[in-house]
Amino acid sequence: MLKRQLFLVSFVIWVCATPVQAKIQEQTIPYTHGETQLQGYLVWDDSIKGKRPGVLVVHEWWGLNAYAKARAKQLAEMGYVAFAVDMYGTGKVTDHPKQAGEWMKETTANVKTWQDRAIEGLKVFQKQDMVDVESVAAIGYCFGGATVVQLVYSGAPVRGVVSFHGALPLPNKGQAINTNAKVLIAHGNEDPFLKEEHIQQFRSALEEADLDWQMVIYAGARHSFTNPGADKVGMDALKYNKKADERSWKHMKLFFDELFGKK
Repeated sequence: MLKRQLFLVSFVIWVCATPVQAKIQEQTIPYTHGETQLQGYLVWDDSIKGKRPGVLVVHEWWGLNAYAKARAKQLAEMGYVAFAVDMYGTGKVTDHPKQAGEWMKETTANVKTWQDRAIEGLKVFQKQDMVDVESVAAIGYCFGGATVVQLVYSGAPVRGVVSFHGALPLPNKGQAINTNAKVLIAHGNEDPFLKEEHIQQFRSALEEADLDWQMVIYAGARHSFTNPGADKVGMDALKYNKKADERSWKHMKLFFDELFGKK
C-alpha cells in the first residue's frame, strides 16, 4: 500500500513538473450572409489561457484555400487567435484564374454587400470566447488585401489592417471610415495590376481620411509575391518572391507589436 501511495505521489509531481505542450487547435465554423452559406476556419494555441488578440485572415481571389489557412495557422503559432473568413461560399475554391475572377467580381460588384460579408465574418470571430474583441486586426492577400481596406472604410471595429499585394480600393463618399484603424500596405514594385496614378490616388484618399497609414514597397516583387504557389498558375503577373515574402511578414509582426503591445 505504501509503495502504491509513493508511486501516485511521484506521478503527480512528475505531471505537475512537466511543461504544458502547445497544441494548435483547428475548427471549421459554418455561418451565413444573407442566403449564402459560408464556412470559416478558426485556429488557436490551446496552451494559452484567457483572451488574446485576434487576427482575421481574408483569402486571395482563389477562395478559402490551404494557403489562407496556413497563414492563419502561422498566426496561431505566434499566440494570436486567427479566423480565415470565407468570402465566396462553402466549397468555392479554385486554381483557375477565369473562375477566380468571376467569383471576385460577383463579390465586389456591390461595395456595401462586399463590406457586409467581411463584417459578418468579423462578427462570427468576435463571438469566440478566447478573442479579445478590443484587440482585433485583419490581414488579407490580393482580393483579401482590398477587402481588409474595405473593412476600414466601412467603420468596422478593427485596430489595424495589413494588405499584402492588395488592389487598394478607393473609398466611396459618405462612408463612416474607422479613422482609429492603422493601415499597413505591403506592395510589390513590379505589380502590373496597379498603375502609379492609382497608387497616388489611394495615398491621397488615406490622407484625406486622416488615417494612420504606411506603405512598404518591395523591389522586384510582382503580384502575389507572398504565395509560393503563385508561379504555377500560368500568369506572368503573378510570381513568388521569397525575400519580399519574408520581409513583409516581419513588417506585419512589427505592426502588430505596435497595435497590441510587444509580446
